[in-house]
Amino acid sequence: MMKNNDQRRRLAWRSAFFLLFILAPPLDILRFDLTQNHLILFGFPWTLGMSAFQEGTIGAMEMGMQMLLRLFLPLALLLTLGVYFAWKWGRLYCGWLCPHFSVVEMINSLMRRAHGKLSIWEKNPLPEVQRDGTQIQPNKRWWLVTVVAVLFFSFLWAVALLTYLLPPKEIYSNLITASLTRNQFVFIGVGTILLTIEFTFARHLFCRFGCALGLFQSLIWMGNKKAMVVAYDRKRAKVCVNCDASCEHACPMRLKPRSIKRRMFTCTQCMQCIAACDATQQAGTGSGLLKMLEDQCALDVSTRDFGFKPEVPEACFSKENAGKRKCCH
Repeated sequence: MMKNNDQRRRLAWRSAFFLLFILAPPLDILRFDLTQNHLILFGFPWTLGMSAFQEGTIGAMEMGMQMLLRLFLPLALLLTLGVYFAWKWGRLYCGWLCPHFSVVEMINSLMRRAHGKLSIWEKNPLPEVQRDGTQIQPNKRWWLVTVVAVLFFSFLWAVALLTYLLPPKEIYSNLITASLTRNQFVFIGVGTILLTIEFTFARHLFCRFGCALGLFQSLIWMGNKKAMVVAYDRKRAKVCVNCDASCEHACPMRLKPRSIKRRMFTCTQCMQCIAACDATQQAGTGSGLLKMLEDQCALDVSTRDFGFKPEVPEACFSKENAGKRKCCH
């Protein structure tokens, strides 16, 4: 399946953020140094002044101000921004930035090439040829690539996590010279084993049920009926009668994008279902039935439940508003 512009942009954002995740400690952009017991931010120590307070060089008032400016206000700002983005756009971080989800998608694609399924838990393999242009014939040789990828990224993640806690120069130097300390070896070894198990057996399951950050975003998103959501043009539903559900096959979270918002609780806004639907309809009607919508146009998905069918403006899926999320007021 050819990537559309949204998927190209998403790939660029995910790749850049994954590199940032790996390189942030070595470049001293962000890490907590346990040897110095303080945060390092953009190359500068970010301390709360506890040592100075204990030594008596600063008073309680100054200590309180430092705590306010360097701890509580930054945390409040991050929390506010996180709540705002989740309220407006749901799990946008997951679909467009999260380095874990990037690995999830990559391993999904490798597993599909190895045995036709995105996960070992799925009962039936996906179609080898889809109407959206996807053509993948499973080959057991891809299992070797899959296993190597799982081990490599598990090890890379374990090392990266350790560099957020200990000096990166020391960790990488010890790795190169095979002189890791016992604690460093145990951390990397156990981390690699746990991540290997997670990447192999529970990738998107962890994203759906185990990730606290993801659940936090989903819960806030569910509270906003007008938040951005994958909307379905129900008036053209007959076009889907002969479709092979390419949109569902494209979803890395194994969701059904033509459903209501409650059943799309863990949607990551990755828009792969939309890309698949657009590609499927190019040979037919020329326009897909799935679209990212918000405000009044989102109500058809977010409030359609238990027999309630909201009135949705005609303009939401009109040709004049193609590519727009806010179609009406």
